[in-house]
Amino acid sequence: LSLGEAKNLPTYPGPNKMRDCYCTVNLDQEEVFRTKIVEKSLCPFYGEDFYCEIPRTFRHLSFYIFDRDVFRRDSIIGKVAIQKEDLQKYHNRDTWFQLQHVDADSEVQGKVHLELRLSEVITDTGVVCHKLATRVLECQGLPIVNGQCDPYATVTLAGPSRQKTKVKKKTNNPHFDEVFYFEVTRPSSYNKKSHFDIEDVDEVDKMEIRVDLWNASNLKFGDEFLGELRLPLKFLRQSSSYEAWYFLQPRDNGNKSLKPDDLGSLRLNVVYTEDHVFSSDYYSPLRDLLLKSADVEPVSASAAHILGEVCREKQEAAIPLVRLFLHYGRIVPFISAIANAEVKRTQDPNTIFRGNSLTSKCIDETMKLAGMHYLQVTLKPIIDEICQVHKPCEIDPVKLKDGENLENNRENLRQYVDRIFTVITKSGVSCPTVMCDIFFSLRESAAKRFQGDLDVRYTAVSSFIFLRFFAPAILSPNLFQLTPHHPDPQTSRTLTLISKTIQTLGSLSKSKSANFKESYMATFYDYFNEQKYADAVKNFLDLISSSGRRDHKSIEQPILLKEGFMIKRAQGRKRFGMKNFKKRWFRLTNHEFTYQKSKGDHPLCSIPIENILAVERLEEESFKMKNMFQVIQPERRVLYIQANNCVEAKDWIDILTKVSQCNKKRLTVYHPSAYLNGHWLCCKATADNTPGCTPCTGGLPANIQLDIDGDRETERIYSLFNLYMPKLEKMQEACGSKSVYDGPEEEEYSTFIIDDPKETYKTLKLIIEGVGTLEQEHAQYKRDKFKKTKYGSQEHPIGDKSFQTYIRQQSEISAHSI
Repeated sequence: LSLGEAKNLPTYPGPNKMRDCYCTVNLDQEEVFRTKIVEKSLCPFYGEDFYCEIPRTFRHLSFYIFDRDVFRRDSIIGKVAIQKEDLQKYHNRDTWFQLQHVDADSEVQGKVHLELRLSEVITDTGVVCHKLATRVLECQGLPIVNGQCDPYATVTLAGPSRQKTKVKKKTNNPHFDEVFYFEVTRPSSYNKKSHFDIEDVDEVDKMEIRVDLWNASNLKFGDEFLGELRLPLKFLRQSSSYEAWYFLQPRDNGNKSLKPDDLGSLRLNVVYTEDHVFSSDYYSPLRDLLLKSADVEPVSASAAHILGEVCREKQEAAIPLVRLFLHYGRIVPFISAIANAEVKRTQDPNTIFRGNSLTSKCIDETMKLAGMHYLQVTLKPIIDEICQVHKPCEIDPVKLKDGENLENNRENLRQYVDRIFTVITKSGVSCPTVMCDIFFSLRESAAKRFQGDLDVRYTAVSSFIFLRFFAPAILSPNLFQLTPHHPDPQTSRTLTLISKTIQTLGSLSKSKSANFKESYMATFYDYFNEQKYADAVKNFLDLISSSGRRDHKSIEQPILLKEGFMIKRAQGRKRFGMKNFKKRWFRLTNHEFTYQKSKGDHPLCSIPIENILAVERLEEESFKMKNMFQVIQPERRVLYIQANNCVEAKDWIDILTKVSQCNKKRLTVYHPSAYLNGHWLCCKATADNTPGCTPCTGGLPANIQLDIDGDRETERIYSLFNLYMPKLEKMQEACGSKSVYDGPEEEEYSTFIIDDPKETYKTLKLIIEGVGTLEQEHAQYKRDKFKKTKYGSQEHPIGDKSFQTYIRQQSEISAHSI
């Protein structure tokens, strides 16, 4: 998600009219991300990106704009809610959405399981009446309101009388299993036909049963509405009993029409992908074809290069290709092959790797995946300091604020640039091996192609490590996980000036001051026009692009992997201590997992990584709390932790599992519930040292090559080939045209790079065959699933719009095939 900006928010009713706004991202009602607060603005600019794997099903992706209130609860200005099935409409497009009103009646999520039975009852006097039994079995996924959910259901047939279930405390998945009886028709004289007469049927048809879900609140405003369901009784005429799951619906407002006030708008860009992944053997032909791309001569005839040719954006192809090649340890030979081919096509050494080619996008993506920890070690400490200290660094005389001194600002900026430059040029030993191997290959190709230019072996590498790695990370630290949010305007300006200078220092171009359009930047750069800076850059580039330069494990320093507030339960380390829940600041490095009272404090507890024997989810029933997981240590000691939301919980579990995956004493079984009141809630065993009752989930190893699902990336590549099938066919035509006709190239074919038409045609034929086979497998799977799926089941409750769309598509497909 890219959260751009909001425009024209309603003015604050107070004297200054401005607001302090932030935006949240929610899966249904659950907040998974929050932007920084933009103060005193009715058109706040956020400029923040958020990426996550979605760990559960959802109906709406929602965005809420809040106005911060120092004294009361923050007030909601408006929301944008996009239904899951509509996400494809806005895929990868900047879109302005009108903010909508938020009222309690429309904030609904979750589903309810009901059983209805309509039966005739013969009284002692021989009179027949019809009774309805409504059984409320359970609910799932109800929203948590103000940190709690104590739900109950009410059931109403007609008129004001209603019946109510018991309140279930501290759960949003309550099990009620309560039955309520209603008299549907007035008694009529018994006859042998034993069914309604016409008048009775009409009466039944007009009736509806209503089930409302409420949160029992202890606030004075009354209980909160969680959702409702209205069912007409006429559908019971076909079958006297009916059992199904239903999605809860918003409440009808009656005649209250909300006037559509203009609440402003929000600019968003959403990229939502959903991959249906088969088991590994399905992908063998296509995967093998892709993985041998590095060995194909020429490389332009390989499957991976062809993907880059047909995709609209090279980035689309680069992301799954890089992840697939990293997973199988083939990234270096592949990038070497495509880089070598690009260098051969380059005429001017000054423009080497400057375009948005497949090579440059693949190297960018590799650096992002492999170099994230490297950035954390080198840049994070000083970026944090710049964001916190707010030293004035403006050197443009026109933009100086009152009371600022130009010389002082220049000196502040010079010190920052000097420190960052030194940190970067001394970090060569920490540069990841995979990046160094790629840089070695780039350097060799460039030096061989432009033998008369002695600097090209440096510029080939600096165009990536400085221009496309360090400079962008300094400019936008939030995009590289160096800061949680986009920096404020003053800090952003400081980082822009530092990034420009570092980029120029790293470029090693002959005339440095000519690189700057602004005279104040050229003047400032004079500080750095000394040979020692150029020498430091060259030494650094030599180190990171020399083959077999050092053992990368010889220098091992703690790398911060993740940190943040969570709630933990006391581990019972003190014999008589209370086992209560407390909010703590957690910190994970590649050495240890610690928590402290707040950020920067001395750790209250430290768990060495080698002592983490398993990391698993904890069932909600244990403590009636959502998003909990457990960190299991030696001697069966367990740390129970609650994350803020489902996305955070998944992130913590994944990364803790990853760093501890290679521990020798990892457990194979665990208890999915807690040990409470003298027994394990899951298996009822009474001894607290009883071995686990459930197999541990297989985590991902800490190695970056294995931290990727190769089958999923192959499925993504298949989807892209399928999407761009017309282009693949056009490329086949271009190969045919080239091999039989040697004259000027037709304009529609000139966009493709085809060095060897025969080899390229062969590969294209294999790609189209492989894609066709997978397409048939997907179609067959959908048909089989369609036959087995029941509307009204737990997976597809009644009211599931995505399933209705799916049914419509399947019926169109089957009609088409007939």
